Amino acid sequence: MTRHIEFLVEEPSMEAFLRAILPSLLPEDCTFHIHTFQGKLDLLDKLPARLRGYASWLPQDWRIVVIVDQDNDNCHQLKEQLEQIARQVNLRTRSQSGACSWQIVNRIAIEELEAWYFGEWEAVCAAYPRVSPTVPNKKSYRDPDAIAGGTSEAFERLLQRKGYFKSGLPKIIVAQEVGEYFDPYRCRSRSFICFREALREAARATGDCS
Repeated sequence: MTRHIEFLVEEPSMEAFLRAILPSLLPEDCTFHIHTFQGKLDLLDKLPARLRGYASWLPQDWRIVVIVDQDNDNCHQLKEQLEQIARQVNLRTRSQSGACSWQIVNRIAIEELEAWYFGEWEAVCAAYPRVSPTVPNKKSYRDPDAIAGGTSEAFERLLQRKGYFKSGLPKIIVAQEVGEYFDPYRCRSRSFICFREALREAARATGDCS
């Protein structure tokens, strides 16, 4: 069983969100540490050196989880970029090794962290009660991973229309407040479900296929 997970994330709001939800996703005896970078470009720039360091000493019962926003990038190209960096330092990726013996998994929030909020709108309503609970029924928001025109901007507009955060969305505060109510098993975002299942898999992993 995995005893420790290293998370590499691009910004503080993702760190705040993970700190809120990880206790409900990981076994009590599984520890974690979150390393936050100064944006996606900073993470991608420093990732080869960071992974090279891990590859030299990573214990058998540790896993690495890299999370980045898709933003305007091509999802498949971004995923392949992350996979290639891991392969170059001889870390076994989940895509390469399957469920048995991976050391690192790369996950992409499509297109941003806010898509995961749209996928668990009950948590948003619990954090901000004036927001309409019927938002997910509208065609524009039905698929959290396919919201056009910027997920973060759409999320901010919906909250501002109800009187929240008129001066701009404080992403870290929102991550903490939504994360407090977020049910990982209720979220409909496909990219979140992929992230969740990788963690569940890591928690069951033994480090080999025997």
